[in-house]
Amino acid sequence: MNKSILPAGLAVLVTGILAFTFSASADWPNYRGPTYDGRSKETVATWVSSGPKTLWKVPMNAGFSSMSVAKNRAFTLVKRDFEGASKETCLALDADTGKELWATPLGVAKYDGGGDSGENTNNGGDGPRSTPTVDGGFVYALDNRLNLICLDAKTGSIQWAKDLVKEYGGQTIYWQNAASPVIDGNLIFVCAGGADQSLLALNKKDGTLVWKTESDKPTHASPTPATIHGVRQIIFYTQPGLVSADVKTGKILWRYPYKYSTSSAASPIVGGDIVYCSAGYGVGAGAAKIAKTGDIWTASEMWRSTGNSLANHWSTPVLKDGHLYGMFQFKEYGSGAMKCVELSTGKVVWSQPNFGPGNVTLAGDKIIALSDRGEVVLVSATTEGYKEMARTQAISGKCWSTPSLSLGRLYVRSTKEGACLDISGKLSSR
Repeated sequence: MNKSILPAGLAVLVTGILAFTFSASADWPNYRGPTYDGRSKETVATWVSSGPKTLWKVPMNAGFSSMSVAKNRAFTLVKRDFEGASKETCLALDADTGKELWATPLGVAKYDGGGDSGENTNNGGDGPRSTPTVDGGFVYALDNRLNLICLDAKTGSIQWAKDLVKEYGGQTIYWQNAASPVIDGNLIFVCAGGADQSLLALNKKDGTLVWKTESDKPTHASPTPATIHGVRQIIFYTQPGLVSADVKTGKILWRYPYKYSTSSAASPIVGGDIVYCSAGYGVGAGAAKIAKTGDIWTASEMWRSTGNSLANHWSTPVLKDGHLYGMFQFKEYGSGAMKCVELSTGKVVWSQPNFGPGNVTLAGDKIIALSDRGEVVLVSATTEGYKEMARTQAISGKCWSTPSLSLGRLYVRSTKEGACLDISGKLSSR
């Protein structure tokens, strides 16, 4: 567009709209990105054999939290000592330099076990699993003991806090909370697990209750917002299975019963009117077709694969053109495979070993994979076999977090350090 032919006021308006659109597209403000599906509108460049440029790398003590990026700041949770006590701590870093801007202690950091010692084991250290959510100048964190905390993004000062155990009868589970808070519109969605108040929608401004419902016990999975058959809904993966609620009212729309064993940690994935879920510990994967006739909703199972061949232990895949791409494995540390799986049938299209329980992000037609040993691998998102485009050793330590992409910069972290890599391309018109 040639701005010189536009009236001055209109030119300013157009420039402002374009800048806003780019900025909104560029932020990665929460777990699995701005649309909670692991997809980015950015394209990325294939780097040369020497690897992409590392813009910064900083120590980052203990944790499996991913990084959220907004307004040139990166946010994550770590375990850190304050006045002799180990606390889950929310960090804000300068996105350009990695310099720490503030650190705010949250609840006590105490876990049942986890791991970062050794290439093929899960024994060792532990830390926060939840990822902060950034919205409107505020950071929202859900700690391991189900304390929901709102902080000022500039200063780190606590604006309000809600103890979901005390206020809503919330239940902490083994390995404690790993779910991240989800914001859709003006509401924050969390699963606390209290009787008749398990599924919660709170006002993001002050944490006041908007609606509560059901008595489902929680899992480690973060909920997924989606629009199905024209209705905006929030899908929770609880111990009884998938349950969907109208975002505005909390009315239960449909349920898909699903087996629970020990832990369900991967988020539900929505593709049109199909919803997919998976878990380890022999549970396996499955998909349901969601239908609506008048006011009646139904969830009909399309397929189910038991066992661990299609297990997503905690690594949520991404969806492109009817196919899932991600880490399908259970306790195959260092060796577990990345797979391409057809959403509607569960058919494995291709499989590539030696990724372990890392995580993936989708940028255009490329998968950005972070292996559990800190390698960043660029893979073509195609059903025509595994096609690796580039690989680099980005960080050391155990990586059970999800890579975040913002303005051509990839933010990755492990239990030992965090880093920012330049893999810049351009914005696509997805």
